[in-house]
Amino acid sequence: MSNHFHDENDLKLMRDMRKLAPDDFNAWLGLEKSVGRENGAIPRKYRELIAIAVSATTQCPYCMESHAKAAHAAGATREEVVEASFIAAALRAGAAATHGTMALKFFDKQSEPKKD
Repeated sequence: MSNHFHDENDLKLMRDMRKLAPDDFNAWLGLEKSVGRENGAIPRKYRELIAIAVSATTQCPYCMESHAKAAHAAGATREEVVEASFIAAALRAGAAATHGTMALKFFDKQSEPKKD
């Protein structure tokens, strides 16, 4: 069975995306470049570790690969990569729990008497 998701050949379509929406593509590219910049208040290694954590929560394998390689180049350790991943897991779990309170709120509103 073939995997139709996250095919590395899909990245070749980025060229088409750049041609079809050049202003939007370049704006996105500028944002992406901000992660790896050297002159920020947050050192590059930590910028890349943050990007790994965000990649884990957004579940983007392309971002994960790119930022894991960049974190390695910036001097991050394996331990830091793992901790960043678990920080992301903790926040993702926290978000699920707090969204559960919203579900409970909406559920409970169905039991409230209807106002005319």
